[in-house]
Amino acid sequence: MNDSMQVFDRRAVRRNRDRAAPGWRTHDFLHKEMTERLVERLAEVRRDFPLVLDLGCYGGTLAPRLLAHRGVERVIQADFSPKMARCAAANGQAALAADEEALPFAPQSFDLVVSLLDLQWVNDLPGSLLQIRQCLKPDGLFLAALIGGDTLHELRSSLMLAEIEISGGAAPRVSAFAQLRDVAGLLQRAGFALPVADRDALTVSYGDPLKLLAELRGMGAANALVERSRRGLRREVLLRALEIYGERFALADGRLPVTFEIFWMAGWAPDAAQPQPLRPGSATARLADALGVPEKGTGAMAGRTQRKASES
Repeated sequence: MNDSMQVFDRRAVRRNRDRAAPGWRTHDFLHKEMTERLVERLAEVRRDFPLVLDLGCYGGTLAPRLLAHRGVERVIQADFSPKMARCAAANGQAALAADEEALPFAPQSFDLVVSLLDLQWVNDLPGSLLQIRQCLKPDGLFLAALIGGDTLHELRSSLMLAEIEISGGAAPRVSAFAQLRDVAGLLQRAGFALPVADRDALTVSYGDPLKLLAELRGMGAANALVERSRRGLRREVLLRALEIYGERFALADGRLPVTFEIFWMAGWAPDAAQPQPLRPGSATARLADALGVPEKGTGAMAGRTQRKASES
């Protein structure tokens, strides 16, 4: 991939997760919440998924809940961080280190691929989605949640304003994430059938803003942008940012809100048995007849309809 297309420093992504792995269990609240929401969505699908890939498994929060789902027999966990993969293996399910941009799985291996809060860290999301679709069996399901662009907007704006005020300029301190309009068409582009994308949100609050920064590090979500500043954040900038955070966003009780925007993606590997859209113009009944109302056209079509009526 061309260096100009590199948004994230993938070595930094792996390093951040490796560092977070030992304390993962004390910082996985967001993954626990998203796990429950994913399981709820999966419960709406009346299908068995004997073999499941948990892509970007972090410390293994999701796999035990998947195994409790009807029809799931085995879960293969994979994470970009070898240390996270070893942590995940403690739940008794197979786990391996794997790069989401170069998946090591054979075509048509899995009945279901799930991914929680992981794919926002890849540089080539279209390529990763294509590989995921290829490793699904025909009519296999892909279901994923990834971090959206409004996540941590309170922290991002506070840091930017503080750094501009004190240093005269701002370096990227918090990773930027995609917008829903950017991801909505990627599933179809990757060849998924029946693609769906929608938005979810979660807001939490902290009494101590420094705990938020520690929580992000504990999640393995520290800044991994290629264009990030290699210099540490100056103390006066951090303190001023926390002041701005409180001034602009504090709740009535003084706690600071933190927004996490979540994008959900779902799609099926193509299969001949799936419902197919009708060819344009192949309808055999008119909507106007079904509704019991006169048919009305617009523009050129209205003129054609009127001419046909006068000729008859």
